[in-house]
Amino acid sequence: RDVGMSQIYKFEAKLSQGAGEQSLSRDVYRLCQRLDFCRLLSFYFGGIGHYFSNVLTVLTIYCVVYLMAVLAVFDMEKIGDRSITPMGTIQMMLGGLGLLQTIPLFATLGVERGWWSSFREILHVFVTGGPLHFMFHIQTKAHYMSQTILVGGAKYRATGRGFVTQHTPMDEQFRFFAQSHLYLGVELAAGLVIMGIFTEAGQYAGRTWSLWLAALSFLASPFWFNPLTFEWNIVVSDYKAFLNWMGGTTGGPSKSWSQWWSDDNSFYKGMSMSSKMFFVVKAALYVLLANGIIKSDFFKANLTLNKPFINVGALVVIIVMLSVFLSIYRGTHGNLPYPARQTIGILLFLSITSGLFLLFLEDSDAIRFSLAGYYLVGALCQLGLLGGVRAVKHLYFIHDLICGHIIFVPIFILAALQLPHHIQTWLLYHNALSSDVVVSDILRYAQASQKAGGDIDEEGLLDQVTELRKQLQKQEDMLMSAGLLGKVKGLVQRNESTDAFAELVSPDTDDNVVIRQPPPGGMYSGSGRAMSMTGLDVWGPMAIGDSSQEETRRGLDSL
Repeated sequence: RDVGMSQIYKFEAKLSQGAGEQSLSRDVYRLCQRLDFCRLLSFYFGGIGHYFSNVLTVLTIYCVVYLMAVLAVFDMEKIGDRSITPMGTIQMMLGGLGLLQTIPLFATLGVERGWWSSFREILHVFVTGGPLHFMFHIQTKAHYMSQTILVGGAKYRATGRGFVTQHTPMDEQFRFFAQSHLYLGVELAAGLVIMGIFTEAGQYAGRTWSLWLAALSFLASPFWFNPLTFEWNIVVSDYKAFLNWMGGTTGGPSKSWSQWWSDDNSFYKGMSMSSKMFFVVKAALYVLLANGIIKSDFFKANLTLNKPFINVGALVVIIVMLSVFLSIYRGTHGNLPYPARQTIGILLFLSITSGLFLLFLEDSDAIRFSLAGYYLVGALCQLGLLGGVRAVKHLYFIHDLICGHIIFVPIFILAALQLPHHIQTWLLYHNALSSDVVVSDILRYAQASQKAGGDIDEEGLLDQVTELRKQLQKQEDMLMSAGLLGKVKGLVQRNESTDAFAELVSPDTDDNVVIRQPPPGGMYSGSGRAMSMTGLDVWGPMAIGDSSQEETRRGLDSL
C-alpha cells in the first residue's frame, strides 16, 4: 500500500537482473557441480528457478499465440483431411483449476481471521484486479531475466517510497513499460486478432481466453493501478503531455521520444552474435506470417467485377511521398512561424488520412497487404535494429504513436463515462487514502527523533511535514470527489499492531502502554477530523498546517 506500480516494477526488475547474473556466474556453476540431485533441486527452486519459470511461462504464451496464428493463416488446422476439434470448454475448465492454488491462502487466512473474512479477502483480490497485477509482474521478471542473460546490464534501481496515490503521467508510464510490457501486449493482441480472422476450427473464446487475459494484463495493468487514470481532465492533460513528448527533440529522455528511444535500444550495440540470433528467429517468424497473409483469400479483390475509379498505384505513390514530406517537416518545422506550422501539419494529416481512406475503399486488397506489411516491416525493423541502421527509428516512431493511441482510445472512452473513475478509486485506493499511510510517515519521523535523542534538523523535518500536508490535502480532495470521505470505519481495538505503534511513539518506560481510542463514529467522525490507529490527530496542526510553525514544533516535541 505504500508504493506504486513503478516502484514495484523497479524492485522486481533489479531482483530479476540479479538472478540472471547469478545464473551466469562461475560460483553458482561450481556449487551446482558439487550438490547431489535433491539438494540441487532445492537450490534451483529456492533461487533462480522461480525466474526461469517466469521466462518459460511467457515464452510459452508467445509460442502458442504464433503457432495458432500460423496454423490458421496457412489453413493447417487439420490432420490430413480431418479437421481439428478444439476442446474450448475443457480448456476453460482446466484453466479454472488454477484457482486451486488459492486454497493454501484461503486456509491460512481462514485460520487467522475466520473463513468468512478469508473468503472476502480473496474475493477482494480478484475484484481489484489482483490476477492482472501478478501476471504483469510475471512478464517483468521474465523480461529482465532474459535480457540480462542475453545482454547483461544488471544494475541497482532506486525504488523510492513515494505515495501510492500519486498519479503517474502517461508519457512516464510509456517510458517505464513500453519495452517490457506494452510492445508485447500489442504484439500478442495482434496475433490473436489474426488468428481469429483466419481460423476455421471454432471455439475461439475457449481457446484464447487465457491468452487474451495475458495480453490485457500487459496493456492495462499499468493504467488500472495508476490513481486518477480515468479522470477526464487528467486524461486530457496526459494526452497533451504524451504528444509533446513524442514530438520533443531536446531535454533528455524524459522530454524527447527520440532520445529515449536511442537510450532504450542502446543495448543492441553490445549484443553478441549468439544473442542476436534469437531476434533473427523472431524476424523470420514475422516474415512467415506476412507471407501467409499475402497468399490468403482474405479481402481478395476481384478487379474484373469491381474496377477502381482511382488509380491505386498512383494513390500509393502520393501517400508515400506525403509521408516522406511529413518526416522532413518534423525535422525542420521549428524554423517556421507558428501559423505556418499549424497549417502545414493539419493539411498533411488530412491528406494522408484521406488518401488511406480512399485506398482501403477502392481496393480491398490493401487491407490484406496492410496486415502483411505490418509484420514484414516489423521484421525489417528488427533486423535493422540489430544491424545499427538508424533509418528504422522513423518506423518505430510511427509504431509507438499507434501503440500510444491504442491505449488512449479506451482510456478516453472510460473517462467520458465518469463512473470508472469512481469505481477505480473506491476499489483500489480508499484504504491507501486513509490515515494509516500518513501515520506511517509521521511515526518514521518520530522514530528518527528518538534515535537521535531529539536533536535533529527541525527545519528539514518541518519541510517534510509541509510536503506531507500538501499530499494530505490532495488525498482529501480525491476522497471527497469520490464520495468516500465520511464513510464510517470500525473502532480500532487494542492488539499487537496498535501496541507496536504505541511503543514506537512512547518513551521507553516500564509503565503500561496506553492506547488512545478514536472517538465514537470511527476514524471519520462527524466533524470531519480523522484519527489514526493510535489516536493521533493526523488532520490536526501537524499535518494540515493551519497553525504556526511554533505549534507544529510543539506537536513534534510531543511525539
